[in-house]
Amino acid sequence: MKLTTKGRYAVTAMLDVAMHTENGPVSLAEVARRQKLSLSYLEQLFSRLRRQGLVNSSRGPGGGYALSREPEGISVADIIVAVDEPVDVTRCGGKANCNSESRCLTHDLWTDLSQQLYDFLSSRTLADVLERHQAQMAQDGVKKVVMHGDALKGGATKSSNATA
Repeated sequence: MKLTTKGRYAVTAMLDVAMHTENGPVSLAEVARRQKLSLSYLEQLFSRLRRQGLVNSSRGPGGGYALSREPEGISVADIIVAVDEPVDVTRCGGKANCNSESRCLTHDLWTDLSQQLYDFLSSRTLADVLERHQAQMAQDGVKKVVMHGDALKGGATKSSNATA
């Protein structure tokens, strides 16, 4: 499986939103600036994320996006699937027609690997990824990380000199 920019951007942007919602909804322009991502592409992705119920949007001044539930309740797989990114390493897309319309010798191997990838991504939540990021930042001597309005476990303090 090769994760495309669609999946990578979506996960990165959702992590950014989780980190920066302490003062209300986060604008996609802010996410795009902080993460150096295309704003128009983020708009397309967040439309899908909103339709799948992973984010809520609000319009007008101070509007933007917020997670629809706590980061502990959103898996990386939820995000990737929401933006139509396949978690599949088979050549046939799981249809078992890989070898001239029949099952190839290694079809079951790649199907099992696809399931392992999905299970791994399902077992990692936004909170897990942010906690690991926080631990690395602490190891690097950087203070910050506020997630969905609450400080992450471990007592990190808010600081304006850290970036996402």
